[in-house]
Amino acid sequence: MVQVRVLGVALDQSGQHIILLKPLGEDEGRGRVLPIWIGAQEATSILIAVQGEQAPRPLSHDLMKLLLEAVGSNIERVDVTRIEDGTFYAELTIMTPTGPYVIDARPSDSVALASRTDAPLFVADEVLEQAGIPAEMVESRSDEEESEESAEEKLEEFKKFLEDVDPEDFQG
Repeated sequence: MVQVRVLGVALDQSGQHIILLKPLGEDEGRGRVLPIWIGAQEATSILIAVQGEQAPRPLSHDLMKLLLEAVGSNIERVDVTRIEDGTFYAELTIMTPTGPYVIDARPSDSVALASRTDAPLFVADEVLEQAGIPAEMVESRSDEEESEESAEEKLEEFKKFLEDVDPEDFQG
């Protein structure tokens, strides 16, 4: 497992939301980034949490966090464990008064909860290797001076990738 952070949320060419996860400690523009397709509501929820904002009324993930706190529990960690037939799978490890409890969950809900609770996010090495894309497709290296033309070329390359990619391409 490799610990990751939320790099951002993007839209693919068909308007589908993608969350981008990047390993901690990797330099900008280096390594791999894991794109996971998610729903619009989850994307909004993650963005609100990552930006430190609050919705006027509690969202579902806010409610989940409050319910966990009410029963003396917390999210210990989130693990994106595997990808099968283009579907990503995750597990939430919840620390309860009686001990840890691991439950199956969608990565989008798991990331939304982790973003609210500061729980660490992890991705299985095999998942990152299989479904990750080169980081330079979504971010530029901070240690290099890039011309505007070069940055535009990378953006166009990433747009082409998003246009041609299908979540089924990540089937195991």
